Amino acid sequence: MPLTSGETCGACLALPPVYDSVSVRYVYGFPVDALIQSYKYGGDLTLAPALAAMLEPVWDVPVDVLVAMPLSAPRLRERGFNQAHELARYVARRCRVPVLPNAVRRVADTAPQAVLPWKERARNVRGAFVCDADLTGLHVGVVDDVMTTGATLNELAKNLKCAGAVRVSGCVVARTLLEDQG
Repeated sequence: MPLTSGETCGACLALPPVYDSVSVRYVYGFPVDALIQSYKYGGDLTLAPALAAMLEPVWDVPVDVLVAMPLSAPRLRERGFNQAHELARYVARRCRVPVLPNAVRRVADTAPQAVLPWKERARNVRGAFVCDADLTGLHVGVVDDVMTTGATLNELAKNLKCAGAVRVSGCVVARTLLEDQG
């Protein structure tokens, strides 16, 4: 959970995530939630540059490459674009870091995390990703729009580290807080 000190929260100390760090810029609440919903579900791609600018990555250690949180093929067809990939493209330009668009795939078309109770989310994404890239020795930055429990980032980080990544850091626009859980 967010701490202004930048320290590790108690939950992560008790059960450390696979990813090494995550930088979240905003709480998922008005007006940021409305922007993200218009972008993600309303298909307003004109919001991508503004949302990406909100990220202004503050990784504690510079990343070597970026990957976007992948969508399943059916979800990508339904939405018409991967919102995280569009954000990653803008972040990559500003940071002068390459995006690896085909490094990871979502191979399971799972239920949307947003419709599940928090306790079911880790199980929902288990085995959902495959990494096709050799990431040996790299610090990988993962770009996404919203983080709730961190289960999706954690599952992706497992795959990235199996592919050789030495460090995985998330960069997310907004975070849903614990009191908002369903």
